Amino acid sequence: MGAGLLSPMRAGPVTKGGALVAAGARRAHSPRGVAQPHAPPHLSPPLPLPPPRPEVLFAAAAAAAMASRLLRVSAALRLLPAASARVAPARCLAVPGGLASDEEQATGLERKVLEAMNKGLDPYSMFRPKRYAGTKEDPNLVPSISNKRIVGCVCEEDNSCVVWFWLHQGEAQRCPSCGAHYKLIPHELPH
Repeated sequence: MGAGLLSPMRAGPVTKGGALVAAGARRAHSPRGVAQPHAPPHLSPPLPLPPPRPEVLFAAAAAAAMASRLLRVSAALRLLPAASARVAPARCLAVPGGLASDEEQATGLERKVLEAMNKGLDPYSMFRPKRYAGTKEDPNLVPSISNKRIVGCVCEEDNSCVVWFWLHQGEAQRCPSCGAHYKLIPHELPH
């Protein structure tokens, strides 16, 4: 292509011999030597496409074969009587169309904790402690995994301060403020 001519990919004015030439004003030479106007780019004949690559042809053929196989199999399955058709296995974990509950999908330590809670046990001391009289004969039982534990006692029901003290394993001990009895008992973790 000569200098100053407009390529089909570029739009806009070009220079030819130093003068500005509009895109529609160009002329092409015909075989007879008579000047013919150029056709605008949108009316020019389409360029021939390059031949498709072999891998594209193979992928298209494979997709067509897969689609026809799928249609043949689905048509054959529709012709079978309902009694001989395979039934999908029912899901035993949950209600059909629903989600599995926590008990159905729990595993490992979580399953052990849920089973213990269903039996009424409190594996991590999550429940409210049982109320005791707090006397020497019926002390408040405090579980611990070691041989001592810090205990807080709210001595009066409407009191806003907590009296903290160390409770050691062995005999029941009294709160230094109100005299309520507490006894440390060993506690094993579930794992």
